[in-house]
Amino acid sequence: MTSTQWRAFAAAATTVVLWASAFVSIRSAGADYSPGALALGRLLAGALVLGVICAVRREGPPPRAAWPGIAISGLLWFGLYMVVLNWGEQKVDAGTAALVVNVGPLVMALLAGWLLKEGLPPRLLAGMGVSFGGAAVVGLSMSGEGSASVLGVLLCLLAAVSYAGGVVAQKPALRHASALQVTTWGCVIGAVACLPFVGVLVREAAEAPLSATLNMVYLGVFPTALAFTTWAYALARTTAGKMGATTYAVPAIVVLMSWLLLDEVPGWLTMLGGVICLAGVAVSRSRSRTPAREDRTGVTDAPADRADDGVRPAQPRASREP
Repeated sequence: MTSTQWRAFAAAATTVVLWASAFVSIRSAGADYSPGALALGRLLAGALVLGVICAVRREGPPPRAAWPGIAISGLLWFGLYMVVLNWGEQKVDAGTAALVVNVGPLVMALLAGWLLKEGLPPRLLAGMGVSFGGAAVVGLSMSGEGSASVLGVLLCLLAAVSYAGGVVAQKPALRHASALQVTTWGCVIGAVACLPFVGVLVREAAEAPLSATLNMVYLGVFPTALAFTTWAYALARTTAGKMGATTYAVPAIVVLMSWLLLDEVPGWLTMLGGVICLAGVAVSRSRSRTPAREDRTGVTDAPADRADDGVRPAQPRASREP
């Protein structure tokens, strides 16, 4: 594996771990903040941190060609996804939410294969199938005696679809702008979309305990500002389908974190499901023994000869398309 591939892998791993930690923080902050207020507070904290980093690095606004993808991902992923996921998890048990939201990577692979011409490699499909089975096992084992409303399931499904659509829209934007630019302005657009909740956020912040507010700030700084940037960095260097499959490791890490941080000892069925999730990710990320080729989007899958400064992706070899 080349140094560029190692950096992309490390970025993806960072994203997965931080997104897994978000479930623990959302569980705590969600008791004192409503879905819209929590999403807005998280996005404002993330946008502030990202804005400071952009100022220090003197990163200006992204070029015009990147704006359509940034706008769509900002509205779908940073805005809609965060609100409806927070709302859906108040209506369904944790296992059902995990199972329904994990439809997202499957939708992402299908959309990327269709709209981005990435295709559907057999290893990717096989790995996603294995991981989805593992996620289903984790979901069923965590459901317990909880109940799921029709509204809650629909909200989680909407979250999955908006997440997938946001990622697919973000991929072309990364041909023209850096990961930091795409993440920063996507976060700003999501925050603007959530401004109708500003009154609720102010009222709830005045009454919420400090621990809940700190959890909301943590969500903005780490699972949003940092993790979405490392996600964009890795996404620029591989396919959307493979990145989606990587997120199937999240349920396994959530189980481990709940065990270590919340003293929630997982059952054997939950642990088995986590292992299956990780096995599926390994299959989907594995390579065939044939030489690496340029993908059909015109961006190579982390080529060995790419000179990279760690922030801005290399330009595609094929001619740019609007």
